[in-house]
Amino acid sequence: MTSSPASRLERLVGELREFYGLLPTPPSDAFMLFVWEVLSHQTPPLKRDAAFGALKRNRSLTPDSMMKVAPKRLEESVKLTGSYFEQRSRALKTGITVFQRDPGLTAAIKGPVAMAQEALATLPQMGEGGADRMLLFAGDHRVLPMDTNVWRLVRRLGYDDVPDTELPDDLDVWKRTSMYLSHHAAVTCDDRDPHCGVCPLKRDCPYGESR
Repeated sequence: MTSSPASRLERLVGELREFYGLLPTPPSDAFMLFVWEVLSHQTPPLKRDAAFGALKRNRSLTPDSMMKVAPKRLEESVKLTGSYFEQRSRALKTGITVFQRDPGLTAAIKGPVAMAQEALATLPQMGEGGADRMLLFAGDHRVLPMDTNVWRLVRRLGYDDVPDTELPDDLDVWKRTSMYLSHHAAVTCDDRDPHCGVCPLKRDCPYGESR
């Protein structure tokens, strides 16, 4: 039995994978992914990874252990993102409280999509693709997260809608697609200064070819 040929989107993601190499995989643990999401907001991936690594070195990333981190050490870690320190700190503290008060939250995220979305509505900073990333990486739901950056990227590539119909049932493919689209949109296909000259997708990108 022969496998079906890769779709255009799969091929593009394959080219991104070859260009960037392996990328850090978002955590599958719901609370750790929430922390990752808060740290990711409007900051480059390298700064997010530095802050996330620093928090992991302070204590294990659970709601209870995070509550015990000294405020100064928490501040030093979060400040590695370089911006929005107070906003991120408030979101983290609120999220810790939500996870502590609702021990069934993690299971709810893995439940039916409607129930998972309702549970995620109790967490801060879940807009712009955040809730869908939680559904995909922590809940194993086939949802393609579409924040502002990813929308910009797929439209430049010529898509008018979410291109998830081009993905197979394989959940790993969905996760890999989300990771590479998000990374590419953040570091190369920038809003104001896209680096089209080095972009591996330029030959298949109407926007890049027009520049």
